[in-house]
Amino acid sequence: MSVESTKQVMLKYFGSTHGDTSMMADDVVFTIMDTGEEHLGPEGILQMLRDFYHGKFEADVETTNTIFADGQAVVEGYVAGKHTGIFAGVPATGKDVRMPICVVYDLEKDKIKKGRVYVASGVFLQQVGALG
Repeated sequence: MSVESTKQVMLKYFGSTHGDTSMMADDVVFTIMDTGEEHLGPEGILQMLRDFYHGKFEADVETTNTIFADGQAVVEGYVAGKHTGIFAGVPATGKDVRMPICVVYDLEKDKIKKGRVYVASGVFLQQVGALG
């Protein structure tokens, strides 16, 4: 894959606001690095994204940086919105949150093959008052 084809795939994915799985390989795996939890296949990942952005939170991503390489991409930003469901063991608080997130993607044959998701859950815990 070239840097340009990686960029095209990822911009299409970012533009879909987590609703289009056509850019994902059939055996794609997203790993939540904080917990080791894995989500498998396009439908499993779509369900995880819906649960995160419209279950645990009612939130969007504010992208601050993107990096594109040959077969890899990185996006950094913030999850910003309202805490509406259980996250990091904390029941819904209804509080507004803004926590850092970074995702590293590996691509093969113009498809997303792996995603490693890094969420700053400690920032979330501070914002909802769950840390002393």
